[in-house]
Amino acid sequence: MSGNEHDWLALKPQEPSPSQCCGSGCKPCIYDVYEKELAQWERAKAKQDKSLLMEKKEQSNNSELNPDTFTAFNISSVEQLTEDTYQYKFELPGNSSLRLSLGQHIVLRGVVNGLEVQRAYTPISRGNAEGYFEVLMKCYEAGLMSQYIKTWKKGDMVFWRGPFGGFPYQPNKETSLEKLPWSYQENTYTGRLNEDLMKTVINSCRRRPFVLICGSSAFNEDMRRYLKAAGIEENSCFVF
Repeated sequence: MSGNEHDWLALKPQEPSPSQCCGSGCKPCIYDVYEKELAQWERAKAKQDKSLLMEKKEQSNNSELNPDTFTAFNISSVEQLTEDTYQYKFELPGNSSLRLSLGQHIVLRGVVNGLEVQRAYTPISRGNAEGYFEVLMKCYEAGLMSQYIKTWKKGDMVFWRGPFGGFPYQPNKETSLEKLPWSYQENTYTGRLNEDLMKTVINSCRRRPFVLICGSSAFNEDMRRYLKAAGIEENSCFVF
């Protein structure tokens, strides 16, 4: 391998590990970012122009939340609420606000024993809170991210990316799987919920599910019938 070829391989983006995907349907997902950076690397390599890689940003220190790059935020306070639950307050520049819409979340990046992990959290502060945002976190004894979170103290810098999610649903407009976040595509079905689709969904479950049903009386009755045909009895369902 020539020295030049070795240099280009060293600059090639690394494919994310499963631990780096929070599984919350972020757009862009960490895998979307990887594919974008890989395409950028391939264009630069084809032209033998390394300056084309200068657009790449892995993290930022400008204190503005960004869905494409991780941004550092300062922890201004740590409050322990229960034995394993903590509330953290993060500074925002000036009187700026996250201004999250309904159902949105942000993604935290941490490194534990050399392994990068990412998890999604929803701030509990008001959407228009100025100069700060707050996140409530439960730490689990065996949780990878929890091991990282437990080390936090006031004044530490923590990296967040986002916001993601929300509920921009419009009836009969969610028609293309390609437009969905990467982590949703393979687990999403389109079309009317009928007996065949119900059987497909039930059979794809690793364990027999407990099903919650909420709708009109006609919808509820149809769902009960479809579920029974798929092998789900009434004691495994609850109708609101």
